Amino acid sequence: MNLCSIASGSSGNCIYVGTQATHILLDVGISGKRTENGLNNIGLSCKDIDGILITHEHSDHICGLGVLARRYQIPIYATPGTIAAIRTAPGMGEIDASLFVPVEADTSFTVKDMIVKPMRISHDAREPVAYCIRHGNRKIGIATDMGTYNRYTVECLKGMDLLFLEANHDVNMLQVGPYPYALKQRILGERGHLSNETSGRLLRELLHDNLQAVVLGHLSKDNNLPELAYETVRVELSMGEGEYRGNEFPIYVASRSKASPMIRIA
Repeated sequence: MNLCSIASGSSGNCIYVGTQATHILLDVGISGKRTENGLNNIGLSCKDIDGILITHEHSDHICGLGVLARRYQIPIYATPGTIAAIRTAPGMGEIDASLFVPVEADTSFTVKDMIVKPMRISHDAREPVAYCIRHGNRKIGIATDMGTYNRYTVECLKGMDLLFLEANHDVNMLQVGPYPYALKQRILGERGHLSNETSGRLLRELLHDNLQAVVLGHLSKDNNLPELAYETVRVELSMGEGEYRGNEFPIYVASRSKASPMIRIA
């Protein structure tokens, strides 16, 4: 199973996950052309995509969805609340109702040879979810746009071979930055986004011997830096009382503006 982050950040998100037989996208928050270019870079095209998993209806996760769905008739997997919000989203246009496939948190479904299980997350959207994807005995967990986490989150993400986790902001950069007070409070709130430090604390509870890679994603353009996210998470891991340290696992930071290298799970 392979993962490539085509785009990740507050300005747009799109992640590819695939096997030899199945190719899916998680969110399409960038233009159709940019999505196509990202897929072309890994030897694929939008015609190859078997399904699109949508986490929630915010524009940085769905702005390219309508164009792709209409052009290629790709099934769209999302919760009922998210589907309702997508269908009334400004500028989305008409999407054939038959393309929508309702899914529920904690109930697995299949996309060809992949098994997908949505999980509840805390975010200011209608019915948001993250996704855990399994092929054979390999598992990938992709969880962003979470204001907080709890034991449920940890249990859902345990035992993954690859983790894609949000590290949205540095708290100090956000607090002293130019955002209006209300927006700062939203981001810092329990239905906002995970800070670098909180991401590190969550990751500390998820480390295990067989974890092959960690990708930090959904970084804020104005309130974070890739180097800062990486170092803060690494230090947070090393400060813990557990048996693992931050330099024992490959940690990557997904780019906002370009596709990441393909990560292959052996």
